[in-house]
Amino acid sequence: MKVLVLVSGGIDSSTALAMAVSKYGKENVYALSVIYGQKHDREIEASKKIAGFYGVEQHFIDLSFIFKDSGSSLLKSSEKEIPSGSYARQKDNDTDLSFGEKKENAGTELISTYVPFRNGLFLACAASIAQSKGCSVIIYGAHADDAAGSAYPDCTPEFNAAMDRSIILGTGNEVHIEAPFVNITKADIVKRGLELKVPYEYTWSCYEGGEKPCGKCATCIDRSKAFAKNGAEDPALKRS
Repeated sequence: MKVLVLVSGGIDSSTALAMAVSKYGKENVYALSVIYGQKHDREIEASKKIAGFYGVEQHFIDLSFIFKDSGSSLLKSSEKEIPSGSYARQKDNDTDLSFGEKKENAGTELISTYVPFRNGLFLACAASIAQSKGCSVIIYGAHADDAAGSAYPDCTPEFNAAMDRSIILGTGNEVHIEAPFVNITKADIVKRGLELKVPYEYTWSCYEGGEKPCGKCATCIDRSKAFAKNGAEDPALKRS
């Protein structure tokens, strides 16, 4: 069986790729990386290192033109700054959000780094590519921390189930989605990745996209906590 893995160059997708290669063999795995106008486009270079490490065929698509009118702070086209602090703080919540929970006083607006229907678009494109290349599975790294409190609504189990059903129907039952992390946290992902010896030193997470991780944006904070909960040091910090 052949599979297509969405590989951004971050922790989650790199771990998903490692799991796919371990399960199906590198000759049966393709990596798909998306350029969408992100400020942290150095993650694309990270994805190349990860795909090269695992010896899988990698493909790229540029969807930046689709998001050119979005005001997401994650995009180069936006004048907004990347916010500092955890997603919980950005949602006007004074404690960390837990999966499936939302305080009554939590903000209802989408956070500024949300990119309109990004995962939906990525998965739709991936479905077309996967079917064309004879893949029966699309794997992506959506996880519970990103879904918590609706920080990213296109990372929730409900969204995943709906997209999976749509892709199954739209491909004549030839392609479906697997989201192995949708009900677990980033710390759980790192635990699995450490067991598989994923080369996390090659990965990039920071939204700022500078020479070194800023340590202040939500994804830097989540990454730091994930390694800390596993009693491990982030190898990317040693490199930088």
